[in-house]
Amino acid sequence: MGHVFCEAGDLVTHLYFIDTGIVSAVAVMEDGRTVEAYMVGPEGVTSPAAAAATAHTYSRLAAQAAGSARRVEAPRLRVLMNERPGLRAVLAAYAVAVQNELEQSAACNALHRADQRFAKWLLRCHDRVEGDTLNLTQEYLASMLGSQRTTVNEAAQTLQKAGAITYSRGKVTITDRTALERVACECYRAGPTLLPDQLV
Repeated sequence: MGHVFCEAGDLVTHLYFIDTGIVSAVAVMEDGRTVEAYMVGPEGVTSPAAAAATAHTYSRLAAQAAGSARRVEAPRLRVLMNERPGLRAVLAAYAVAVQNELEQSAACNALHRADQRFAKWLLRCHDRVEGDTLNLTQEYLASMLGSQRTTVNEAAQTLQKAGAITYSRGKVTITDRTALERVACECYRAGPTLLPDQLV
């Protein structure tokens, strides 16, 4: 995991509009186990609820893929939203999209197989970065998927056998996106549609 922007429970003092890369919102349990709640790429902004009112983050926000972002103080952004109704509308729509993703993820984590969830997660990463190779260790993948490392290894083997990816030495390369989409659960297609053509 890369740079940590804030920990769970912190007051949101800044929001980050992602230019490149990915930031993950990671839920952290008392026993240290983790699972990704949602990811943010060039389509959005971290902690969108804090754009409307003072808020504390429930999740740890950490860089997943290297990139750049523009940082805005939360109080300043709220002033800008009052001055610019268009900005307020876009941020409100994005906050709804994130809420929808959270609800879908709750069902996904409970009902779908590890290989399906892994495929969905890889596709969402692929949508947000350039290139087909991601630097991802088994330990990191387990922390994002809320699974054991052995489960992640089994899921990766399933995707390799399907010809969708190659996985070696902490690198995942998507070799056949169509094959990956066939394995992914329905939640990938039900995810937010606010992608780079609708930049915040």
